Amino acid sequence: MQNKLGARIKALRTDKKLTLDQLAELSGSSKSYIWELENKNPPRPSAEKLADIAKALGVTADYLIGSDEQNRTQAEDIAFFRQYSGLPDDTRKVLRDMAESLAKLGKK
Repeated sequence: MQNKLGARIKALRTDKKLTLDQLAELSGSSKSYIWELENKNPPRPSAEKLADIAKALGVTADYLIGSDEQNRTQAEDIAFFRQYSGLPDDTRKVLRDMAESLAKLGKK
C-alpha cells in the first residue's frame, strides 16, 4: 500500500512528466531516494529534502506530507507566490501585466 506522501510525489511527478532521474536532479536528491519516498512505508524524509522536493514539484511541503488544509491547487498557488515574491521587481511587473491581460481576455 502506497503512503500519502509517496502517492502525492508520484502523482505530481508523473503529471509534470518527470522521470525519477529528473526529479532527483531538480531536488538535489538521488533517484533511489525519490523511489523510496514514492514506494516505501513509512518514509522518513528530512525537512530540508522535503522542502527541496516540494519546490521542484511546485507545491508546498505541507501538501506533500498530506495536510488536509490544502488541496493541490492551493499548494501550487502558495508555492507560486513564494517563487514570485523572490523575483526581481521588473520580472514581477511583467508577470502582473501578463496576469492583467489574461484577466481581461477572460472577461470577454
